[in-house]
Amino acid sequence: MKQGIHPESYRFVVFKDMSNGTSFLSKSTAQTKETIQWEDGKEYPVIKLEISNTSHPFYTGKNVLVDTAGRIDKFKKRYAKKD
Repeated sequence: MKQGIHPESYRFVVFKDMSNGTSFLSKSTAQTKETIQWEDGKEYPVIKLEISNTSHPFYTGKNVLVDTAGRIDKFKKRYAKKD
């Protein structure tokens, strides 16, 4: 492994899945201005995710279509048959 190319500023960050509300604590170098109170009483930076392993159909085994920001509605509206 090359020396000096990996970041040194790893810190604890809460990742929050916005589709189902699940959160988990991990280390990251990602920057954010928002914070959240974690289960241990400490305040950590929070990174909001649209989808994670707790809501992704591949990991859950459920064939659920996740509509992010109305993309499906926009598609249906654009390609709907005109009567």
